[in-house]
Amino acid sequence: MKIRRATKGDKHRIEDLLSQVLAVHHNARPDIFKSGTRKYTADELDQIISDDNRPIFVAEDAGEVLGYAFCVFIRHIDNNILTDIKTLYIDDLCVDEKARGKGIGRELYNYAVAFARENDCYNLTLNVWADNTSALGFYENLGLRKQKIGMELIL
Repeated sequence: MKIRRATKGDKHRIEDLLSQVLAVHHNARPDIFKSGTRKYTADELDQIISDDNRPIFVAEDAGEVLGYAFCVFIRHIDNNILTDIKTLYIDDLCVDEKARGKGIGRELYNYAVAFARENDCYNLTLNVWADNTSALGFYENLGLRKQKIGMELIL
């Protein structure tokens, strides 16, 4: 297993994985998430792959991309209430449904943590939907703890 920065050659495989993530979210919350689409358009994905402030890491085995971690550097410089810390935010982490349970997600996460440390980040954050109980358990097993909780009232 090799973890590396994504290239444009990985784009189609990343798009397949993005579709898997959307299916999980749509199945849990069809009132919020559309089906049959992806989080990013092809053009947006090209831009993100080229953006050093939004690195995508892929897990590759025998030439096949089996997972990814979309990351974003976040800073709140001169914010009125927030301190100026550097955060690595995991915007999306996915392992191919056929390759889950083999430690690939853990490897991607550990790679992102090491990358955050190497880049002098104060913390690493991510969001997870409450209905995605398998992801919640996965992240809690990795040692993450709740930072904030979003709540809703459906009208």
